[in-house]
Amino acid sequence: MYSKVFSLISKYHLKPNSDLGQNFLIVEDVIQREVERAEIKESETVLEIGPGLGVLTDELAKRAKKVYAIEKDSRIIEILRREYRWDNVELIHGDALKIDFPYFDKIVSNLPYQISSPITFKLLKYDFKKAVLIYQLEFAQRMVAKPGDKNYSRLSVMVQAKAEVELVEKIGRGAFYPKPKVDSAVIVMTPKPKDEQVDLNENLVKALFQHRRKLASKALKDSYHMLGLTKDEFKKLKPIIEHIPHSQKRVFQLSIEEIKDIEEFLRGHNIIG
Repeated sequence: MYSKVFSLISKYHLKPNSDLGQNFLIVEDVIQREVERAEIKESETVLEIGPGLGVLTDELAKRAKKVYAIEKDSRIIEILRREYRWDNVELIHGDALKIDFPYFDKIVSNLPYQISSPITFKLLKYDFKKAVLIYQLEFAQRMVAKPGDKNYSRLSVMVQAKAEVELVEKIGRGAFYPKPKVDSAVIVMTPKPKDEQVDLNENLVKALFQHRRKLASKALKDSYHMLGLTKDEFKKLKPIIEHIPHSQKRVFQLSIEEIKDIEEFLRGHNIIG
């Protein structure tokens, strides 16, 4: 795998595009573990975002009925079309943040790191069985953090409201070419059953976590504009906001259920829609 990546880089005089977050995974056993964790069945369709030089794509193609690989870089698309003879892989030239995803059962990807947050939120809007994804280590740690942890954040809340998420492996920077400045991690994400998922008001979560170390009531008072309130509206509603549920808990200690309590209280008083 190492030699495959470097032979293609040499053959095509390819300079990885840092603007697109191109850090190619070159360690075979990491790729194999990523594929094994996905537990792909022959009947399943797999989505890959950022196929790079095709080494992961090739392993996915051996197991899945169909693989969709979305790639923004036209140079990469051209190389993949020339070098591989896949009959069950469809290369999609486009921006994964802008296009609608085709139907897929599972997603397995070494994600471009600069789109980690928006692509994760986009993924959670789709129905799928399992995701096995490589992120920057710090981002992955925030995804799995629990209330009270130093890494507990808006990301933790929004992801865990919809899915079970587990950090299963840390990956050193030497597993990639070019070598990134930070370590990485593998995340396994499994959507919760629909009746266990919690729909949260994104503006409320943003407003709270803008001041994650403050008391919940103080955080909302300091971020009232993020709830769509004018200064005059806020002055009238301030006494209500001061009496939200869990008002004396610090934001980073709030569970998803407690944030939902706050949301329902505010909705009951017509402060949020």
